[in-house]
Amino acid sequence: MNDEMAMKRYAKQSESGVTNIVSLSKKVIVFGALLALAGCARPVGDFGRAQSDVLHDEILPRAGAMIAHQNKEPVSLFNLTNEEEDMRNRVWRFLIANHAHDWMFDHSVEMQRTRLSKPVDLNFRTDRYYRHLRLDEYASSRGRYLRLAQDVQSDVKTLPSTFGAICKVMEIERRRQVALKGLYANNEGVKTQVYAREYENKNIINWFARAVDYRYKSYDVALNRLLVETPHEEAHAANEKLNRMATLVGRAKNGEFCDPFADEAYNHDKKFPMLQSRYATQMEKPTDDEYLK
Repeated sequence: MNDEMAMKRYAKQSESGVTNIVSLSKKVIVFGALLALAGCARPVGDFGRAQSDVLHDEILPRAGAMIAHQNKEPVSLFNLTNEEEDMRNRVWRFLIANHAHDWMFDHSVEMQRTRLSKPVDLNFRTDRYYRHLRLDEYASSRGRYLRLAQDVQSDVKTLPSTFGAICKVMEIERRRQVALKGLYANNEGVKTQVYAREYENKNIINWFARAVDYRYKSYDVALNRLLVETPHEEAHAANEKLNRMATLVGRAKNGEFCDPFADEAYNHDKKFPMLQSRYATQMEKPTDDEYLK
């Protein structure tokens, strides 16, 4: 009798083990399929803002939310406000770089955005943009400076709307806290959802700040390398635009998205606080004048 019971127990355990293996296999297959789907680039519209897409806006985020929940990370079930959707779409432009042939790892960034993978942007190398410029063919070696200046200027022009979108989300969070304290101060379920949404928004804002800092550092590396490789006077314009961007990057890193100064930063007719120019420093030395022409 004991042997019979032992055999039944063994059979039940074996059956349970097989079920777990099958379940795990299904999860692996599903996850593998999601990885393949995530390889499809997220569609973008004007100024590099993300466009609505079922795969990237519904399917992948839901799968990522399940994974995040299993990893004990906060996941909000709240609907996104218009402001939160707008912020996410505008920030997307700075997380990727279609104009530079994936120098910011578009596909891995999409995996991170949908929470299908852990953050990968912390390990990006800052020399990829320079390598992109160096390997692309240009009719003139001066063309790389012009391209660098254009890319920096494009970022600087797009930053105000992104700052403004983030500022609006901060206001939404303030209102949400007021409503929470007034209506559901003792409701732990609602509190959990509010804090989960704040956690998600904060992750996106912090990611944006890291992304613009990474872009600045990448441009900075490229300009320094070009000054050594092909020194031309076009470096003046690129350096001036990079200095403008540096000031704004500093504000992003400090969380200063609602500062009125941000609006003035993009008006080139007004005086703008400039950083010390590496180019101007070199030009102070008479022996460098001929070299930098």
